[in-house]
Amino acid sequence: MSIQAQQTPNPNARKFILPAAYFTKALSFPSVEAAAAHPLAAAIFALDGVYNVFMVQDFVTVNKRPDVDWAALEATIQQAIERYLDGAEIEA
Repeated sequence: MSIQAQQTPNPNARKFILPAAYFTKALSFPSVEAAAAHPLAAAIFALDGVYNVFMVQDFVTVNKRPDVDWAALEATIQQAIERYLDGAEIEA
Protein backbone atom coordinates (compact mmCIF):
# COMPACT_ATOMS: atom_id res chain seq x y z
CA MET A 1 0.00 0.00 0.00
CA SER A 2 1.33 3.40 -0.91
CA ILE A 3 0.66 6.39 1.33
CA GLN A 4 2.12 9.56 -0.16
CA ALA A 5 3.08 12.50 2.05
CA GLN A 6 2.74 16.00 0.59
CA GLN A 7 3.91 19.30 1.96
CA THR A 8 1.29 21.98 2.52
CA PRO A 9 1.63 25.77 2.67
CA ASN A 10 1.79 25.31 6.46
CA PRO A 11 5.27 23.92 7.32
CA ASN A 12 3.77 22.24 10.41
CA ALA A 13 1.17 20.26 8.42
CA ARG A 14 1.49 17.28 6.10
CA LYS A 15 -1.17 15.82 3.85
CA PHE A 16 -1.07 12.03 3.59
CA ILE A 17 -2.72 10.82 0.37
CA LEU A 18 -4.51 7.47 0.61
CA PRO A 19 -4.90 4.98 -2.27
CA ALA A 20 -8.73 5.31 -2.21
CA ALA A 21 -11.50 7.29 -0.52
CA TYR A 22 -11.85 5.83 2.99
CA PHE A 23 -13.76 8.65 4.69
CA THR A 24 -17.16 9.78 3.40
CA LYS A 25 -17.43 12.69 5.80
CA ALA A 26 -14.90 15.08 7.27
CA LEU A 27 -13.50 13.98 10.63
CA SER A 28 -11.67 16.59 12.67
CA PHE A 29 -9.75 15.80 15.86
CA PRO A 30 -8.38 18.93 17.57
CA SER A 31 -7.29 17.13 20.75
CA VAL A 32 -6.27 13.81 22.27
CA GLU A 33 -9.67 13.59 23.93
CA ALA A 34 -11.53 14.11 20.65
CA ALA A 35 -9.35 11.47 18.96
CA ALA A 36 -9.79 8.82 21.66
CA ALA A 37 -12.80 7.14 20.03
CA HIS A 38 -11.22 6.81 16.55
CA PRO A 39 -8.42 4.22 16.26
CA LEU A 40 -6.42 6.00 13.55
CA ALA A 41 -6.70 9.45 15.11
CA ALA A 42 -5.75 8.01 18.51
CA ALA A 43 -2.71 6.23 17.04
CA ILE A 44 -1.51 9.43 15.37
CA PHE A 45 -2.11 11.52 18.51
CA ALA A 46 -0.03 9.00 20.46
CA LEU A 47 2.99 10.26 18.54
CA ASP A 48 4.95 13.02 20.21
CA GLY A 49 4.27 16.49 18.83
CA VAL A 50 0.95 15.95 17.03
CA TYR A 51 -1.79 18.47 17.88
CA ASN A 52 -4.43 18.09 15.16
CA VAL A 53 -5.68 15.39 12.77
CA PHE A 54 -8.16 15.90 9.94
CA MET A 55 -9.49 13.14 7.66
CA VAL A 56 -11.72 13.35 4.61
CA GLN A 57 -12.17 11.23 1.48
CA ASP A 58 -8.71 10.10 0.38
CA PHE A 59 -6.38 12.03 2.67
CA VAL A 60 -5.34 12.62 6.27
CA THR A 61 -3.81 15.94 7.32
CA VAL A 62 -1.66 16.01 10.44
CA ASN A 63 -0.41 19.11 12.26
CA LYS A 64 2.65 19.01 14.51
CA ARG A 65 4.27 21.40 16.94
CA PRO A 66 6.97 23.61 15.36
CA ASP A 67 9.72 22.11 17.55
CA VAL A 68 9.14 18.57 16.20
CA ASP A 69 10.99 17.46 13.06
CA TRP A 70 9.02 15.90 10.19
CA ALA A 71 11.91 13.55 9.45
CA ALA A 72 11.24 11.72 12.70
CA LEU A 73 7.45 11.81 12.43
CA GLU A 74 6.42 11.34 8.79
CA ALA A 75 7.33 7.64 8.38
CA THR A 76 5.70 6.74 11.69
CA ILE A 77 2.46 8.46 10.64
CA GLN A 78 2.53 6.63 7.31
CA GLN A 79 2.95 3.31 9.14
CA ALA A 80 0.03 4.09 11.47
CA ILE A 81 -2.18 4.91 8.48
CA GLU A 82 -1.15 1.71 6.66
CA ARG A 83 -1.92 -0.44 9.73
CA TYR A 84 -5.33 1.21 10.05
CA LEU A 85 -6.18 0.82 6.37
CA ASP A 86 -5.13 -2.83 6.38
CA GLY A 87 -8.00 -3.47 8.80
CA ALA A 88 -10.46 -0.83 7.63
CA GLU A 89 -13.30 -1.19 5.19
CA ILE A 90 -13.81 1.50 2.62
CA GLU A 91 -16.88 3.57 3.48
CA ALA A 92 -19.29 4.06 0.59
